[in-house]
Amino acid sequence: MTKFIIIGAGAAGIFGAINIAIKNPDAKVMVLEKSSKLLSKVKISGGGRCNVTNVCQEPQELIKHYPRGHKKLRKAFEQFGSKETIAWFENRGVQLKAEADGRMFPITDDSQTIIDCLLNECKKHKVEILTKVAVESVSKTENGYSLTIKGQEKIECDKVLVATGGHNKLESFQWLADLGHSISEPIPSLFTFNLPNSHITTLSGVSVSDVEVKIAGTKLSHHGPLLITHWGMSGPAVLKLSAWGARILYDKNYKYSVLVNWLATSNEEEARMRLIEFQSENPKKMLFNSNPYQLPKRLWEYLLTKCDIDEGLRWNNFSGKKFNKLVNHLVADLYEASGKTTFKEEFVTAGGVKLGDVNMQTMESRNCPGLFFAGEVLDIDGVTGGFNFQAAWTTAWLASQGISENEKALQN
Repeated sequence: MTKFIIIGAGAAGIFGAINIAIKNPDAKVMVLEKSSKLLSKVKISGGGRCNVTNVCQEPQELIKHYPRGHKKLRKAFEQFGSKETIAWFENRGVQLKAEADGRMFPITDDSQTIIDCLLNECKKHKVEILTKVAVESVSKTENGYSLTIKGQEKIECDKVLVATGGHNKLESFQWLADLGHSISEPIPSLFTFNLPNSHITTLSGVSVSDVEVKIAGTKLSHHGPLLITHWGMSGPAVLKLSAWGARILYDKNYKYSVLVNWLATSNEEEARMRLIEFQSENPKKMLFNSNPYQLPKRLWEYLLTKCDIDEGLRWNNFSGKKFNKLVNHLVADLYEASGKTTFKEEFVTAGGVKLGDVNMQTMESRNCPGLFFAGEVLDIDGVTGGFNFQAAWTTAWLASQGISENEKALQN
């Protein structure tokens, strides 16, 4: 009996196993997971709701959300993109809904719905899942592959799908390097900005719906919502910026300057004119009680205090250096970042098996025929919004196709 082994029981591994089993009903399909948990990221993603994919369906638009891998993903998304993902789950009774920002969730708002769907499909198609099975190395044999298992006997199989997810250490990829694969050093992506010496952290919990965040001295910038936390800044604008700037910020050893335009699209001149206009309309009002930009009250008061503006100052007495200082803080508020959140808190790593070593049509290794890849083990990562799960579904589905076509070719 033909035997296929999938290493890793995350989204890519389980999805790959199901589709391999569907296409090869007579084969033995087995998933090996080193931990005791299945689909752990699916469980906690999206605040426990599971951000399955994104409404963005055009491959040319979809690839714009991937800091690494975008050029190689276009044809992959043409074969299996978000539209196909939605259909796949809906055909199995899971309805998805779109939110205003494009993220898609099960209508139950419960990640367990996705987990149950995937595990039910595993059961339906006789996919065997073994937990607490740690694969230490993989070696080529005359007819397939041999897997060395920690504390257990070796397992032989015809083909292998590697879906081990991302790792934070280069040595975790050594067994794949030993098979001849090139590895991009894993570094963090999608992390929050630590501002250890800034008083803005006293505003923890305050959010602004649209700002522009820049990394000073680079071309990196991003628009979107920003959340102030007790350690610094988070929210989509920051997380997406950290993803696109992952390599640059790593090279800076996570010491860099952040510029925030709290008015998003307004420049310095526009901000100045709005202040002057508001000043003429509200001369007797106190600055601390009147806000021309609808910014959160605590943030507005913080910016005024940062400019050394007296709490009793009225608009008709506001001018000079402090006026200019406020304009500057509104459109180019400077913060010094140092460090980042710890690795275990991050969902995504940049790095992994270089895509040049992989046939992106079939996900088969160019160095090891019969060995396939899917998910975050590859040097692919997306920004927030369901894009990382979409890459997992896409590469896993392509791998299932590649494995099946490879098997048919051998049988003929």
